[in-house]
Amino acid sequence: MNENDLMTQVVALCKRRGFIFPSSEIYGGLANAYEYGPLGVELKRNIKNLWWKTFIHDRIDMLGLDSSIIVHPKTWEASGHINSFSDPLVDCKNCQRRTRADHLIENYYAQKQEPKLVEGLPIEELQKIIEKEQIACPSCGEFQWTPVRKFNLLFETSIGIVPESESKAYLRGETAQGIFLSFKNILDSTRVKLPFGIGQIGKSFRNEITLGNFIFRTLEFEQAEIEYFFDPQNSNWEELFDNWQEAMWQFVTIQLGIGKNNLRWREHTDEERSHYSLRTVDLEYNFPFGFKELWGLAYRTDYDLKQHMEYSGQDLRVTDSSDGRKYIPHVIEPAVGINRLLLMVLLEFLWQDEANDRLVLKLPYHLAPYKAAVFPLLRNRPELVAKAESVFKLVQSAMPTTWDDRGNIGKRYLSQDEIGTPYGVTVDFQTLEDDTVTIRQRDTTKQARVKIHDLLAELAA
Repeated sequence: MNENDLMTQVVALCKRRGFIFPSSEIYGGLANAYEYGPLGVELKRNIKNLWWKTFIHDRIDMLGLDSSIIVHPKTWEASGHINSFSDPLVDCKNCQRRTRADHLIENYYAQKQEPKLVEGLPIEELQKIIEKEQIACPSCGEFQWTPVRKFNLLFETSIGIVPESESKAYLRGETAQGIFLSFKNILDSTRVKLPFGIGQIGKSFRNEITLGNFIFRTLEFEQAEIEYFFDPQNSNWEELFDNWQEAMWQFVTIQLGIGKNNLRWREHTDEERSHYSLRTVDLEYNFPFGFKELWGLAYRTDYDLKQHMEYSGQDLRVTDSSDGRKYIPHVIEPAVGINRLLLMVLLEFLWQDEANDRLVLKLPYHLAPYKAAVFPLLRNRPELVAKAESVFKLVQSAMPTTWDDRGNIGKRYLSQDEIGTPYGVTVDFQTLEDDTVTIRQRDTTKQARVKIHDLLAELAA
């Protein structure tokens, strides 16, 4: 399956089998917005739970948080989002196509087989490249662009129930700022000692001009972010940075099972790196549209806490108990988009089994929405259905399980293969005689007879 076919297959599978739907489809849809259906929400929950267990529950130096989506507007002044959280935008005067200037340029060079990264360049530099290369509009072929300008990504809203009391606010553009706002409360209420981290998973919103690569970049998305606080005098930031980089790599390759050949690290250039960061690297995945950022790791120094101290007037310093020294902690931030992890997982594990003429989502057991499916061999035989229902209740008590009695047994197997269910359990006439069922394994299609009292142990293996 080539890369273009793979993306097409994934998008079609998601719609057909209830993983991901276009948002508001009955009204014609809403661009860059999606709904996660019955299977998609389970897969996403499994990924989030795995991240939370790995980075919060399994570490003694980590705490969790669930911060507000709408916070005090001054937060975004202090963080710099109001003045600098923007994309470079251009419009085609001929066909009114709106696009990001950096993406326009990168696609142009990609078509010339000369990949070039220009994201993060000043708008003046982007303007020069567009003019020098005479880059035409991908939609109409004309070279009639407006000048490159900044487009702020924050979603504006208002607080207040009557116009006279309304005040401007914003949906958060990242979850990180909520962590910084809660830093002092967490420090005081838990008495935790540095170094330690605060992690959370939550919705963020960006009014972005996207390329339409399915759920890779959307208006509303979920982030899993960590702010790891430390004393720069007593901790080596480079060592901490390396440790987090290794933890990210282990999570993706071992916990999620992603092949190393589809992954790479990319160091941000001085021009691309945010002004507050001393070092930033991206873990990139080889999506069908090229290597793109999956997970970012940045050393943000003390920028955020220092900014919030200045704008709020509150003292966010920490006191060293050994010598009474007061200091502003520094921060290392690993931040990943849950939606991108999900898209990567779908792309990585979708397999066209040519030998058996079937499409298989070879999800690792712990990620699969359902661990097992239970089938009565025939739906019109009450004795089989009753026995299958008792088996279903047994399995469902131990793991996420689905019931399927549609069509012939072969089609049911193929249907479960497509959604990644590791095991199929069939109740047939022999079951009524000796209390055994047939277990079919998704990836190999091998079948075996198992006693019902041994079934849970077999399915958990």
